[in-house]
Amino acid sequence: MFDRLMKVTFFVCGFAALATALSFAQEPAKLLVAETSVSPVSPMLYGLMTEEINFSYDGGLYAEMVRNRTFHQHWPHFEFWTVVAHGSAEAAMGEGATGPSKALPKSLKLTITGAAPGNEAGIGNPGYWGMAVRPSSSYTGSFYASTDAANRVHARLIADDTGATVAEATVDLPQSDWTRYSYTMRTGREIKASSANHLEITFEQPSTIYLQLASLFPSTYNDRTNGNRADLMKMMAEMRPHFLRLPGGNYLEGDYINERFQWKQTIGPLVDRPTHRSPWNYQSSDGMGLLEFLEWCEDLKIEPVLAVYAGYSLRGDHVNPGKDLEPYVQEALEEIEYVTGDATTTWGAERAKDGHQAPFPLRYIEIGNEDWFDKSKSYDGRFEQFAKAIRAKYPQYKLIATTPVKTSSPDVVDDHYYLTPDEFFAQNRKYDAMDRNGPKIFIGEWATRTGSPTPDFGAALGDASWMTSMERNSDLIVMASYAPLLTNVNPGGMQWATDLIGYDALRSYGSPSYWAQVLFAQHIGDHTVKTAVTGANPLLFWSATVSSGDKVLHLKLVNASAKSQPLSVDITGVKAGAATMYSLHAATRYATNSITDPDRIRPVTTTVSVAGDSWKHEVPGNTIQVIDIPLK
Repeated sequence: MFDRLMKVTFFVCGFAALATALSFAQEPAKLLVAETSVSPVSPMLYGLMTEEINFSYDGGLYAEMVRNRTFHQHWPHFEFWTVVAHGSAEAAMGEGATGPSKALPKSLKLTITGAAPGNEAGIGNPGYWGMAVRPSSSYTGSFYASTDAANRVHARLIADDTGATVAEATVDLPQSDWTRYSYTMRTGREIKASSANHLEITFEQPSTIYLQLASLFPSTYNDRTNGNRADLMKMMAEMRPHFLRLPGGNYLEGDYINERFQWKQTIGPLVDRPTHRSPWNYQSSDGMGLLEFLEWCEDLKIEPVLAVYAGYSLRGDHVNPGKDLEPYVQEALEEIEYVTGDATTTWGAERAKDGHQAPFPLRYIEIGNEDWFDKSKSYDGRFEQFAKAIRAKYPQYKLIATTPVKTSSPDVVDDHYYLTPDEFFAQNRKYDAMDRNGPKIFIGEWATRTGSPTPDFGAALGDASWMTSMERNSDLIVMASYAPLLTNVNPGGMQWATDLIGYDALRSYGSPSYWAQVLFAQHIGDHTVKTAVTGANPLLFWSATVSSGDKVLHLKLVNASAKSQPLSVDITGVKAGAATMYSLHAATRYATNSITDPDRIRPVTTTVSVAGDSWKHEVPGNTIQVIDIPLK
């Protein structure tokens, strides 16, 4: 995904009309909406996609507060760890040639030559641009240690500015080989919420101590151990997603084959996960492993869309179809069994051992990611080999190809779009006349790219216009997921703009595009109805769906012009009275939200009077409207 050239398709014709659309006064237009059902709306249409980019997992959704908890030795040595020495204490860090597991065979060696109660020595960690601390809150920590002498450990959260201790716990450490120790500490009511804090782990007595996997978690969503940030999970829940495409994009492939998402190395106890380099040039802790992805789906009550590694990595490494590819096909079959097999199967039993007895639901499997980049042109053969093996063992699942293939028919093809607002406006009608006889479409990555680190209102207009197209064509477009979903907004935290949700260690906010996504997903029916617009400006976009059970018409109107658009609305079967309208508006396309001004642009809820089948309405410039209209 992302920093390579994207496969984009857009219509050049129409740009002249778009360029002049802002320059003339809008004429009254007529909107006709008939009761005639056109096509079903895919029940899976809107979903989620993200990957380890922009510190989306480590330093983001995954709630771990310690940065470089496994003491990975990037330059500088033991990056993000420093020696702490209070008073007359003395200590030094070095590399330990021993570790608690095969996955973590080395450690940080802490040599304490001087220490006493009140004058302790140890190590400190600043977290991911700070550690968020809130009043009356609990924090659960742990570490592995091997030591040559008994000691007492103090774990403290310390305010950066004052040096005050905001939470503290002690652990008695006996002389022992590698052992895991845990503790809990709690802040008082008087503590102010702040991210300007760090962790210190200090020792009272001189000794040589080997440390590994030093971790600290706040409370998490649904109180899951090794879980996710509650605020970000709640924001995703507001989007009403139906699926999560996992593990996401380039993170699946890695830059090289040995850096791919090796799912077997991401399951089981954290101490058995070796970590790996992500394609965005930082080390992934692999705390967000395969089971954690699946539990993320479970917490949001959505389905996984499982992407399996298909023999191609981003820097051009690939595996030829045939015998060379067989181990990777087998790896995919075993991964599917881990997800869906009952506890009597080999890998279903492993999942049960990892703490989840019941299989997870699964309907879609994606084979690879963005394989149009594979210059060897091997994807047809690779897809065919994977498809044959998966269909032989699991015929019930639908297979997604990442690019059109000739040798074996996929059920779904994944299209990706990263465009400007004008490019999305110009291709709004692309799918309207597309052949319905081929594979269905999964728009697995898409975004309007203006604004940084998160989208501005121009991007929200582009996104909303594109969502009207996807809704009108959701008999063909069965799933869609915006990307990237998340970004840490601190300097150095972002590798790609534009991103839907921004955050730092303490706060989070939704961009204008996020709120457009929320509005569209929360107000969508089960079938589309026939619509027509005449006399409108070229930057007016619309869709109409009906919720049959509730007898509600969901009318979406997007006016990307700066000029107001008056409408004469003719809708058959409308119940006269009040309709609920949700509006998202900004004065210009450049307006946006930020971490310091998170609520500048948010939906506003009002009512509009609907006088039977025909009524007048106006859509202001730079406005997205969703109107829920009761039907007879």
